[in-house]
Amino acid sequence: MSGMRIGEVAQASGTTAKTLRYYEDVGLLPDPDRSPAGYRDYGPEVLDRLHFIRRGQAAGLTLAQIGQVLAIRDRGQAPCQHVTDLLDTRLAVIDRQLAELAQLRTTIAILREHATTGDPATCSPEDVCRYL
Repeated sequence: MSGMRIGEVAQASGTTAKTLRYYEDVGLLPDPDRSPAGYRDYGPEVLDRLHFIRRGQAAGLTLAQIGQVLAIRDRGQAPCQHVTDLLDTRLAVIDRQLAELAQLRTTIAILREHATTGDPATCSPEDVCRYL
């Protein structure tokens, strides 16, 4: 056997054997060769693929999106434009989330300011808290 077994790949890539089997099941990793005893026999290229998957996840891509990129590459095509489109979409989502968070922060700051200027003695017993 010239390749690595699943435990060796898991350790070298910082993942688990369960994750590797899952990645195979969903098509992120091709089915590895098998030893005569039936053990998975991975080649060294699997580590590059796993590092790519990690980088994609770190950029906020879903496993499905990462799978699309890998499928394009596996067909022998450069996935650069697809990756650019995915990153553009991801940036738009992040920008929207940042704007929503900025608005939320403003709202909370206003509520906080009102809460610090109020007199608790004037709070109605029927209200839980008039500042929310």
